[in-house]
Amino acid sequence: MIRVVVVDDQALVRMGLRTLLESEDDTEFVGEAADGWAAVQLVRSTLPDVVLMDIRMPRSDGLAALREITSDPALAMVRIVMLTTFELDEYIFAALRDGASGFVLKDSPPDELLQAVRVVAGGASLLSPSVTRRVIQQFSARGTPSGVSQPELERLTDREREIVGWVATGRSNDEIAAELVVSPATVRTHVSRAMVKLNARSRAQLVVIAVQSGLTRPGPG
Repeated sequence: MIRVVVVDDQALVRMGLRTLLESEDDTEFVGEAADGWAAVQLVRSTLPDVVLMDIRMPRSDGLAALREITSDPALAMVRIVMLTTFELDEYIFAALRDGASGFVLKDSPPDELLQAVRVVAGGASLLSPSVTRRVIQQFSARGTPSGVSQPELERLTDREREIVGWVATGRSNDEIAAELVVSPATVRTHVSRAMVKLNARSRAQLVVIAVQSGLTRPGPG
């Protein structure tokens, strides 16, 4: 059973998500909050598997709550999906950088929202290769700084650095494996090790670290 918390300042949105989650056999609605401060308290008391979190809220927004949750070692297993109205919301990059496992649109079809919960609960990031590429392109165009110092990068092997660069292009493990003529399992191993060394909670956060550090390869034409 996947235990889910919903955080949104709109009561109608919370009610809709609650109804959706309660209609499924594999998801359990364990609580709701209307702002970031209340969200942090709720997450600490319920320890959900997944949090569906709005970005823009009064009192304390979703980004502030995200940072507090992801910085707490006791909440390391909690996965956070940001809810947004626009696919390339200006705050999405910051959310991914701070440890969100991905994002979904508030007006997504019910099956997509449920799939988001299941994917993230299973340990994957909710960023398709195409969405990853668009996020990178959008924020590169805005002048997102690259070459930011990341001391942990020195802990990566040459192969791990290379594969992190490929991850930042938005390619899947299978696509990277085909490019490097290795097995997908080998790529997964290197990605997992790089995430541990760079303290990345998700593949999405690994992408952001790579972009900010300049570890990116040219995307597909």
